[in-house]
Amino acid sequence: MRGLAVATALQDHPGWETEILPVDFSRCVRLIDLVRRHRPQVVLSLGLAPGRERLGLERVAVNLIDARIPDNAGEQPVDVPVIPGGPSAYFTTLPVKAMRPAVHEVGIEAELSLSAGIYGCNAVMYAGLHAAAGEGGRVEGPTTTRAGFAHLPPVEVLGVAGATRAVVAAVEYALATETDDVVPDGAVD
Repeated sequence: MRGLAVATALQDHPGWETEILPVDFSRCVRLIDLVRRHRPQVVLSLGLAPGRERLGLERVAVNLIDARIPDNAGEQPVDVPVIPGGPSAYFTTLPVKAMRPAVHEVGIEAELSLSAGIYGCNAVMYAGLHAAAGEGGRVEGPTTTRAGFAHLPPVEVLGVAGATRAVVAAVEYALATETDDVVPDGAVD
């Protein structure tokens, strides 16, 4: 539950809408309705990655759930799509290569990560990108929303204040620019 401390801290950020979604495959697609209702400029979904030491900016979400453990509702879907009939994958629409140095500027280490995995974090990222693309008839046409996902390391690694600073820096950078850096694998000298 300590990972929720970051989401709770972000709820106080002026002008931002913050929702806490359960680790529940049947309910994580609720993000589609939230994007439709709020029409935000940027959606940066967050999840916990216990083995990480840095903020991970994800690049790809796949239309696949293959749960090695049950979700909080006790469900354990295997080889099922996040959105039946949806595209195989979505690339983030956030400038993640450029966001990485913005996070470094506030003293937090960040890295690019190819995939959000195949568990709940991937499902949420996929749902956010699906909504932003206007797919599935739930949103009329493409939105102006850009979406992506970041994995947070355990709260002990960055602390609540550090993780919050990192997320604020990433979102503020994404709000300020749509242009990503064109550098191999996100390496910046």
